Amino acid sequence: MNCYQSILRPLFFQLDAERAHEIVIESLKMASAVPGVLRPLTNLLCGTPPSAPCRIAGMNFPHPIGLAAGMDKNGVALPAWEALGFGFIEVGTITAHAQPGNPKPRLFRFPEHEALINRLGFNNEGAAVIAQRLMRLKEKGRWPRIPVGINIGKSRVTPTKEAAQDYLASYCQLRGLGDYYVINVSSPNTPGLRDLQAKEALAAIVKTLRDAEITEPLFVKVAPDLAEEDLIAIVQLAEEEKLSGLIATNTTLDHQAIPPALDQAGGLSGAPLRARSLHTLKIIRAYTQLPIIASGGITDAASASERLAAGASLLQIYTAFVYEGPSLLRHLCKFNQT
Repeated sequence: MNCYQSILRPLFFQLDAERAHEIVIESLKMASAVPGVLRPLTNLLCGTPPSAPCRIAGMNFPHPIGLAAGMDKNGVALPAWEALGFGFIEVGTITAHAQPGNPKPRLFRFPEHEALINRLGFNNEGAAVIAQRLMRLKEKGRWPRIPVGINIGKSRVTPTKEAAQDYLASYCQLRGLGDYYVINVSSPNTPGLRDLQAKEALAAIVKTLRDAEITEPLFVKVAPDLAEEDLIAIVQLAEEEKLSGLIATNTTLDHQAIPPALDQAGGLSGAPLRARSLHTLKIIRAYTQLPIIASGGITDAASASERLAAGASLLQIYTAFVYEGPSLLRHLCKFNQT
């Protein structure tokens, strides 16, 4: 029996989407603090973790399915995500300044479409607080054995012209804690953020981090709504600056799949993003051999297989995990059996 789908999901879906999210994160945080709880939790919810080892950007992964940024913004449940069977974890988005995000309600479910819309706005405790938490986890010997990425974004209070220094401030606080880092310039929920995808603005951020002698793999996360020429410009920059790869994609502002009477402002994720995100992946792959982490609309073994066939090196999930639960990891890894 799928415990999540038959028992937990119906309970969670009676609650406001963000409240349910908070309960899940708090529960996993508590489980992470008690090592003896993690293995029974895993066995109950999802069984044996999948295995399909791969090596990308100098990092070893037990399999290519990871947790996308946005689920564990403050990095409170890393041991639990590993125990649930993820091949890697991406924490964040983290900003240099702590910020509450946008007014509530700001997270919405669309079960008939297997979709979410969020306008959270990088709500997080800030780089300094999160760095201390991650350091304590390492000092206690509880750090996951799988790669942990750290996704950083621009603080809302920081003017766009000062963005590069803002990203640098976050990185300096979090230096040495992540196995890789992600420059997030593609969320639609921070005013002006997507303007930083322009080649000149993005280059300033990358060069500023390079000047700080960043040694870990560095990725850029792009939006699915960019024109092809803008995507190509970002790929060219990634090649010129010798970035480790790209993440395709963030959420979309194209809400055609959602009935107007139900629509909300924010970024759309989940099944409706599948075709658009895949198209973005294919454009990027046509212009580079850099590793690409595919994210957006990955809901089953077929959508996982199509991303790998299109050139993705790794995959990330978020919305499908909300709908399907931990057993989804095993279903997605069936690509290895086809």
